[in-house]
Amino acid sequence: MKNRYEAERNPTVLFRPELRGTRGAVASTHWLASSAGLRMYDKGGNAFDAAVAAAFVIQVVEPHLNGPGGDVPVLAHRAGSGRVDVVCGQGPMPRAATIDRFEQLGLSVVPGSGLLPAVVPGAFGAWLRVLAEYGTLHLKDVLEPAIGYAEHGYPLLPKAAAMIGALQELFREEWTESGRTYLVRGAAPRPGQRMTNPDLARTYRRLLDEAGAAGADRDKQIDAALRAFYEGFVAEAIDRYLATAEEIDATGRRHRGLLTGADLAGWRATVEPSLRLDHRGLSVHKPGPWSQGPVFLQQLALLQGFDLAAMGPVSADFLHTVTEAAKLAFADREAWYGDPAHADVPVDDLLDPAYTAARRELIGREASTALRPGSPGGRTPVLPPVHDESAGPAGPAWLGELEEGIPAVVRSTAARGDTCCVTAADARGNMVVATPSGGWLKSSPVVPGLGFPLGTRGQMATLTRGHANALAPGKRPRTTLSPTLVLRDGRPCLAFGTPGGDQQDQWTLQFFLRHTEHGMGLQEAVEARTFHTDHVPTSFTPRRFAPGTVVLEEGMPRETIEELRRRGHQVRTVADYSLSKVCATALGSDDMVTAAASPRGAQAYAVAD
Repeated sequence: MKNRYEAERNPTVLFRPELRGTRGAVASTHWLASSAGLRMYDKGGNAFDAAVAAAFVIQVVEPHLNGPGGDVPVLAHRAGSGRVDVVCGQGPMPRAATIDRFEQLGLSVVPGSGLLPAVVPGAFGAWLRVLAEYGTLHLKDVLEPAIGYAEHGYPLLPKAAAMIGALQELFREEWTESGRTYLVRGAAPRPGQRMTNPDLARTYRRLLDEAGAAGADRDKQIDAALRAFYEGFVAEAIDRYLATAEEIDATGRRHRGLLTGADLAGWRATVEPSLRLDHRGLSVHKPGPWSQGPVFLQQLALLQGFDLAAMGPVSADFLHTVTEAAKLAFADREAWYGDPAHADVPVDDLLDPAYTAARRELIGREASTALRPGSPGGRTPVLPPVHDESAGPAGPAWLGELEEGIPAVVRSTAARGDTCCVTAADARGNMVVATPSGGWLKSSPVVPGLGFPLGTRGQMATLTRGHANALAPGKRPRTTLSPTLVLRDGRPCLAFGTPGGDQQDQWTLQFFLRHTEHGMGLQEAVEARTFHTDHVPTSFTPRRFAPGTVVLEEGMPRETIEELRRRGHQVRTVADYSLSKVCATALGSDDMVTAAASPRGAQAYAVAD
């Protein structure tokens, strides 16, 4: 069906249909995961069971983007509750991690790879908390698909094959357990090759054995599996490995990790209230400032003062206004966000209408090239060091420390990462969305015998004293992971997320605005051409940013590009349909479920029944 924006679309691209059903829907960044989630409805499960099953499969089939040793925020709405819960799967820094400790090692930033940035693995605990609190099926039901793919194989994604190929020398010579896991007869596998992970399958099966030994009670089985992971054989394997291993990392040197079995034993995933902002009769919910979630709400609040519906979705006015709002909101993220259990994070002041109105006045007709955090409640902002790419290669001393004289194969382990997305909804009114990430194959060696590496989220903590995100023992590093769930009149209507690191809350905001302001359907909004600003400092070491830069998919109208340049934006175009992989599910007033997934990258898929 055509609409007023059809002329802006590339007729040579094959677009997918928006899928609808009467029972349940799943959308994720891998077709096998979405399929596994749909199978849970056949077992009598709900949306939460579907999401957990899909997430465990994604840990197997997207090992370059996430794993059991990674992290995840989950937004969950239980049917009839009228609220959105946040299940926090962001593990904290080890108890031995202090700024003094890193300075004693001669480091001024946390390395982007290796063992030093390892935090408590949060993903496994979070998904079991979701299953226990909101699901209905047994652990065996939701783990079986993942075990099947780990044992019997799955087709390796081209990007995963390329990443393994780039790191094969490191895997053969240094991270040998990673080589044993991901290389095939000592060589990088081909795209599409059938891959298995027998050690990971054995880890999952042993967790099921531990669960089964607790008896037939579902809750006792889940608790037993959690103990086996965080206090039993998994924690023991991690503790034993990190107690003696000294692995090369992105500094070009070998370091021993700080994580211990005691750190794992002292942690469990928590459930906390979401943050919310009302918008056009909708209640938009995000995780707290230990994620970058509030930046979505800050952007949305700033944009409520503009008539976005009157702007074309690829017009210069729309792109300029959204970009300038992003610059302001992300500058606040840089100055103020961190773990609220360890720092004074002024979330209420950042979302205060008076503060927002004052910040909105900074959005003019010309592009800003300044990083401008505000002063919520009269506080003085603190910014950690960043590297201005426009200054060229001669950056600060700490940048050279990380990059000069280090072999390219080692440097590549610190490259910016990516993420996955899982979302599910059922006709009963349950809805869930999560963005699993970390614990990927490129940034940390596989733990012997377990089949998966640890997450390196610690690299996002700063060693700048006095900053909300300053590294400290037991503190969560502020993450980029940021799913979104939306209610209407206390009832769930939409859940969505995307991979993309620091771009997540730019790309998903555009999806949301094109749906709510421009009247696009879910699939159309997912497929609409996308942009972002690199004026946002990256959260990954070495924290680069490009002041004033806006990145557009090259199918954007020529007149839009020319007008943005006239307004002072540094415009860079990239291949068409190469940005964003938004996945979304929705629930209508008629109890019909809807699912949509981006065709970008040819791997995200939506299913509905």
